[in-house]
Amino acid sequence: MKVSLSIDLQREIFDQMEASYPNEAGGFLLGQASDGAATIQRVMQVENTFAADEQYHRYAMTPQDWIRLEDEADERGLSLVGYYHSHPDSPAIPSEYDREHALPNFVYVITSVMMAKATDMRVWRLRADRSAFDGGELTFT
Repeated sequence: MKVSLSIDLQREIFDQMEASYPNEAGGFLLGQASDGAATIQRVMQVENTFAADEQYHRYAMTPQDWIRLEDEADERGLSLVGYYHSHPDSPAIPSEYDREHALPNFVYVITSVMMAKATDMRVWRLRADRSAFDGGELTFT
């Protein structure tokens, strides 16, 4: 899986992740996807609705957020291709919690934020059998 993201969108994600530190933050990736490749054209931040005392290591959004963002993507002629979130003071690799709550065929971009500084960004896709994530190739334009 190859995912393309502009430097400006990477900076937007990094800024959001750093501003939310020490809590997790995230949102949706809008763009186009086909044949194992995705181009991210817009990111949409979504408020972390997990319990406040757990936000340092958990991120959640409401079903209404999903519906709203799917509608916004449609209005822009884009598709909801994935989801992004941060891992404060942890590597940019999916956790077991991430695997349990992920959907196959979605792109997952995880950013490691160490001591309030975004340091690493990686892309993942959940296997169809939901057993594990596979890493992808993330390129910046």
